[in-house]
Amino acid sequence: MTTVTDLYPTRGITEVSVPRKDPVLWGSPDTPGPIANADLQAYERDGFLAVDQLITPDEVEVYRGELERLVTDPAIRADERSIVEPKSKEIRSVFEVHKISEVFAKLVRDPRVVGRARQILGSDVYVHQSRINVKPGFGASGFYWHSDFETWHAEDGLPNMRTVSVSIALTENFDTNGGLMIMPGSHRTFLGCSGETPKDNYKKSLQMQDAGTPSDEALTALASEHGIRLFTGKAGSATWFDCNCMHGSGDNITPYPRSNVFIVFNSVENTAVEPFAAPVRRPEFIGATDFTPVT
Repeated sequence: MTTVTDLYPTRGITEVSVPRKDPVLWGSPDTPGPIANADLQAYERDGFLAVDQLITPDEVEVYRGELERLVTDPAIRADERSIVEPKSKEIRSVFEVHKISEVFAKLVRDPRVVGRARQILGSDVYVHQSRINVKPGFGASGFYWHSDFETWHAEDGLPNMRTVSVSIALTENFDTNGGLMIMPGSHRTFLGCSGETPKDNYKKSLQMQDAGTPSDEALTALASEHGIRLFTGKAGSATWFDCNCMHGSGDNITPYPRSNVFIVFNSVENTAVEPFAAPVRRPEFIGATDFTPVT
C-alpha cells in the first residue's frame, strides 16, 4: 500500500496551527465554468462565494417539496442515514440524499452546480457527501465552529484540501434564524485539534460536535484576525465554501424555519485513503468511497 504523507496532523496531544499547503483554486484561469474570474479571485481570497440565485423560485418549490416528503416518510426516519435532534427527536439531517432521491440526484448533476465545483477544483469531481438539513423554528440546535476538512482528513482520509461544499437555501436565510457563519480567510490556516477520536465518533458528532472542536483561544484568535461573516439570502441562493473554512451556525429560536441542501464535491484526484486520525473509517453514507465522477 502506498504511504501518503500527512500534511495536516490533528487529534494529537496538543492543538496545532499550520499554514495551508494546498492551492485554493486548482483550476487554471481559463478552466471553463459559470464562475466569473473576479468571483474566482474573491473565492481564493475569502474561501467562499455567495450566489444570489443559483436555482429559480419554481425549482425551490420542487426541492422543498421533496425535502418535506423525505423528512415525513417513516421509512426514511428509520434509516440510519437520518439524524434526529437530541431534544425534540425531529429529523435534523438526511444523508446521501442524492442516492435516496432522484430529484436531488438531478440537482447534483446540474451544470450550474457541478460546473462550479469542477471549475474550482480543476478536475472531474465526485460526491463525498450530500444531505438535506432541516432547522425548524423554536429551538433547532446549531452546528458548533469547525473546519470540515479537519474531520474529513482525520476520519475519512482525504489527503488534500481539494474539496468544496455548496449550501443551497430552500427557505429564506434571515440574520436571526441560525444562518451559516464563516470566518473569511480562515481557510488559509489549518487548525489541528487536540484529543483522540473515539470509535464511532460520527454517531455523536452528527448531533453535537465534540472531537475535532477548536479551543476557545484558537477561535478567538481566528475571529480577531478574520472577522465573522453571516450569510443571508432568499430561497434559491447558495454559498460555496472551501473545505478548510472555519464555520458554524447558531440555534434557531425564531418561528422561521431554515432548510438547505448541502453537497460536498471532492476531486477525483484527491480520493480517500485510510483515516489519518481515527480508529475506523466513517460509514459510506457520510464519507464516500465510491469515487465515480459526476456526469
